[in-house]
Amino acid sequence: MSLQASNLEVEQLPPGTDATVADPSKIAGRSPTKLAIARFRQDRLSMVSFWIVVVYLLIGISAPILVKTGVLDPFTLHQELLNSDTLPKGSFGGVSWSHPLGVEPGTGRDVLSRLVYGVTFSLAIALASTIIAIGLGTALGIISGFSGGWTDSIIGRAVDLTLSFPQTLMLLALSSLGVAFVAKYLPGNDSAALPNAVYVILVLGLFGWPGITRIMRGQVLSIREREFVDAAVLVGASRRRIYFKEILPNLWAPLLVTFTLTMPLYISAEAALSYLSVGIKPPTPTLGNILKGSVNYSQADFGFFFGPAFLIMLIVVSFNLLGDGIRDALDPKSAQ
Repeated sequence: MSLQASNLEVEQLPPGTDATVADPSKIAGRSPTKLAIARFRQDRLSMVSFWIVVVYLLIGISAPILVKTGVLDPFTLHQELLNSDTLPKGSFGGVSWSHPLGVEPGTGRDVLSRLVYGVTFSLAIALASTIIAIGLGTALGIISGFSGGWTDSIIGRAVDLTLSFPQTLMLLALSSLGVAFVAKYLPGNDSAALPNAVYVILVLGLFGWPGITRIMRGQVLSIREREFVDAAVLVGASRRRIYFKEILPNLWAPLLVTFTLTMPLYISAEAALSYLSVGIKPPTPTLGNILKGSVNYSQADFGFFFGPAFLIMLIVVSFNLLGDGIRDALDPKSAQ
């Protein structure tokens, strides 16, 4: 057996040293998790993507605090900074020390503040939708894969039925009715943006679970044949214990990869839906509705259009590369 296959880390010995007299204390076993982390850290592209995602998450978390404290001001109109044709005064979209990325044409609002604050709402929508989709998909995948029989058949037909619905058309056709329904039953609703956000989250989450269910079902079909699951069944363990104590802990690797690959999907979905006038409406900023508002000024003020477009592209690509890096680190054979 090779040293690599033995999962051992040996201190490098000086030339001419007999390996048989090596100090046993210098030999340390490494768990599969440590090996995966080591492989991931050796991938420079994955590490760069990881830190971009970390910065993105920190921006999304800190932006509301910065708005509350007055550091960011995404809502104040600065009409005095606009020309008679509603375009920003000065070069590069009105860039100045007070407005490092310029101001919005037509409104004069600070572009940097709106982009930073928009990250929060785009992150919240994508994260909530991902949690709903992964939660439903994982639960149904475990039940379907472990139970089999008619239970597996019913869940499989539900997956096929859900996939047959045109998700985008459903969102557009039912947007007015759905937002009104959410606003009616949403307790403590004092924000015009909240019903739209909840509607988009529910639709994305409730239509996003079928693919995850199929992935988890395939994993469970393999796990249920292992000895520890058979032992749990023989000792009379309940289905709940088998699901949550025996099977679910062994799904953390595919769940992590699925999460990192689903997040960018919903970030770009929010942007696409905002472009179709479904989702949070201005003045509440998201990356999607900022991009939609910038399309009309793509020639007159290209910087205003480039900012949200580049940020969405950077976030989506970083999440995808992070997911690929995690997948390759957890399963080295997939990279070959």
